[in-house]
Amino acid sequence: MLDVLTLSQMQMFAVVADAGSFRSGAARLHRVQSAVSHAIANLEAQLQVRLFDRSGHKPVLTPAGKALLGDVRVILSKVDALRTRAHGVEQGIELGLSIAVDTLVPPALVAEAVRGLHAVYPSIGLRVEFTSMGGTIDALCSDRCDLAIAAFGHADEKISREFLMSLRMVAVAAPSHALAAHAGRRGATKELDAATAEHVQIVLEDPSTRSEGRDFDVLSPTTWRVNDMYIKLALLRAGLGWGKMPSWLVADDLAGGTLVRLPVGRIGPGGETGHEAYFCHSTDKPLGAGATLLRDCFMAEAKTAAHGGDGASQTRSARRSPR
Repeated sequence: MLDVLTLSQMQMFAVVADAGSFRSGAARLHRVQSAVSHAIANLEAQLQVRLFDRSGHKPVLTPAGKALLGDVRVILSKVDALRTRAHGVEQGIELGLSIAVDTLVPPALVAEAVRGLHAVYPSIGLRVEFTSMGGTIDALCSDRCDLAIAAFGHADEKISREFLMSLRMVAVAAPSHALAAHAGRRGATKELDAATAEHVQIVLEDPSTRSEGRDFDVLSPTTWRVNDMYIKLALLRAGLGWGKMPSWLVADDLAGGTLVRLPVGRIGPGGETGHEAYFCHSTDKPLGAGATLLRDCFMAEAKTAAHGGDGASQTRSARRSPR
């Protein structure tokens, strides 16, 4: 019966396998050799398989022993994780966190902030949801997420908001697009503003109802609406329309010439708009240890990005508008 297997037996098996002998394994475990040998013999009896070949000078893992050693290590690691999580619960550390992040925020910044959390609290499970416009606040208000990095929505007494960073969006199109011909002309802003209404504008739609009945910076009567920033980028690269994109996401395209900036004055100076991103959580749910650390990590990464020009800017002169 496998229900009499013990963690002690499995630990001794793994240690002896690593040490290369019963004597060395017993020394590492601070146990007498006979006790270790007896425990592994009982384990073999329970599993009805030989784990070690003892015919030589030193015990050698049998093929079955090699196969089962991996399973034993998985079990031991899960037990260690259980102990860590239990200790975390006792200390008030969250078992898991979920966060909704606006698609305007660079994923690399999110990854670095999460890295900081994981380094201190590796037992915390995490779920990250990327969404647009009102989707972040909806995720927070519906309790689908514990935290949000939002770049849309008005102040709400039920939501605590703390300024995180400023972000830039720029109007772009492929160099093959008809609007690109206006981009390089001096004083062509008025012509470009008028021409934008004649071409398909690709717009990121709001997954929530918070902007229902409203459009922001939609200048063309013909729009294609998408729910993913990377699909929008692919359509723009293909020359199928024009639209606004986060500056960090199109930086390589602009440098490589696969996209060009459109100085659409009706959107903002030089075809640019600005957004402020906020770290948000519900006011009736105080931040735990993990959430507080994650907030600090986001703040630190946002500060680094602002100083390094990583698509985020602290300059607040650009006109702010939803995408």
